[in-house]
Amino acid sequence: MDASLQAQMEQQELLRIGTALTATTKLEDLLEMIVSSARSLTSADAGSLFIKEGDHLEFSVSQNDTLLGRLGEEVLARQFKPFPVEISEKSMSGYAAVTGETLNIPDAYDIPDAVPYSFDGQYDERSGYRTVSVLVVPLADQKRELVGVLQLINSLDDDGRPRPFGANAERLAKAMASQAAVSVRNAQLTSDLKSAHLDTIMRLAMAAEYRDMDTAMHIRRMAHYSALVAGEVGFDEHEVELMLYASPMHDVGKLGIPDAILLKPGKLTPEEFKVMESHTTIGGKILANGDSELIRASEEISLSHHEKWAGGGYPAGLAGEAIPLRGRIAALADVFDALTSVRCYKPAFSLEKAVDIIRKDTGTHFDPQVSEAFLGRIDDVVEIKERFQESPGEGLSPAGGEPGQAAHAAASSEKPA
Repeated sequence: MDASLQAQMEQQELLRIGTALTATTKLEDLLEMIVSSARSLTSADAGSLFIKEGDHLEFSVSQNDTLLGRLGEEVLARQFKPFPVEISEKSMSGYAAVTGETLNIPDAYDIPDAVPYSFDGQYDERSGYRTVSVLVVPLADQKRELVGVLQLINSLDDDGRPRPFGANAERLAKAMASQAAVSVRNAQLTSDLKSAHLDTIMRLAMAAEYRDMDTAMHIRRMAHYSALVAGEVGFDEHEVELMLYASPMHDVGKLGIPDAILLKPGKLTPEEFKVMESHTTIGGKILANGDSELIRASEEISLSHHEKWAGGGYPAGLAGEAIPLRGRIAALADVFDALTSVRCYKPAFSLEKAVDIIRKDTGTHFDPQVSEAFLGRIDDVVEIKERFQESPGEGLSPAGGEPGQAAHAAASSEKPA
């Protein structure tokens, strides 16, 4: 191929990759794309990506076509475990991180003794793979701060045999590394911003929940149950994330309920219960007329998470599909977590008992589609429950007191809700 034409095609490919990287904001997807794109540019059989985390590198992505063909995707995925790598000149990736230099090594098993770094062949021994050529490229952002290190393995010739990485492959990898570093940094900032938003939402939700002794862990569990079910009933990735962020605000209206009612020991009078029910509409008013999609979704959930599939819920007495799907999902997630959590008037129900109650109330309290989705992912539900455990003493009403109506309503789908 004519050299000028090849150069033009390579520039177009770099532009295409750069555009794709810029458009990808989810960090996990971006890291995988960086490795696969760099491998494509350099005809590399394998590659990995180390991301700087604090004072070390985190081995975050690993791809290997030879082992993929030999072992299959599932087995290969089980073999790969992220691990920390010291930032020092002893390893190839550490050397690139410390010095900012690119390493182009023709044979990993024939590295001169005079250099400070060496090749660790343990993975080759375990897997039966043979690493030959290695190209190690540091990723630095616009401020020349280290973002990570890209490592490409075994450039293949037309017959599929390993060969050294040529000068052109090194140039292309370095050019792509500059684009990748900026994209990773932007994705990290986006991820940090989302985490900050979620933390703020959780703290605001706690302000409402804490007054009747629910916990931050209840809110997190309920949010993750809701997101899990949302994905199962067909929400796309953006909508699932929106459910995760919006559902914690379901009881924000409790901020407007007087303590004398919210924390009353024993049964509420009918008049008091009417006031308690108003936490849904108070929440709706707090969240009304929001400019953001998140606040609008939160408003919808606040207003609808106490409606019942067969009618008879509140505040509007909606039934069936007239209840927003987000509200139907939040209703089940909220009740399940109350059932399986300790309250001063009851121990945590067993998983089996809670599941039986959900099944019993499907078609009356709960949307059958939502129940089916939830119960179909019960193993993941249990994992979420175990991940967000309460600390000892959390989630209990004051000693010696009986639960208020709000706690009863949340704790059992057989109680008025």
